Amino acid sequence: QVQLVESGGGLVQPGGSLRLSCATSRSIFRAFEMGWYRQGPGKQRELVASFTTIGNTHYADSVKGRFAISRDNSKNTVFLQMNSLKPEDTAVYYCNARTNVQNLWGQGTQVTVSS
Repeated sequence: QVQLVESGGGLVQPGGSLRLSCATSRSIFRAFEMGWYRQGPGKQRELVASFTTIGNTHYADSVKGRFAISRDNSKNTVFLQMNSLKPEDTAVYYCNARTNVQNLWGQGTQVTVSS
């Protein structure tokens, strides 16, 4: 059963933009902390951006000022707007939803930044 459905990845040139989407159920959207992770080639999975259940946001230093996480409460969807993309942003991006006892992952969406 797929609980987190991601979309929006693709190939983009350096300096370009992409927006990722993660749709889920209302129950997960309201109760879980939502965020985005990524795993680049030969690298460990890392946190990119996240919301807490009270709406605070957190960003990795490498994406501050370029990426923005947002949410549409009417659509139970979390977005990741990625601007000024760099080749080092190339990775599989994963939507994550977690509580103290559960940790859910999306299937991942490939983002490739290349000229």
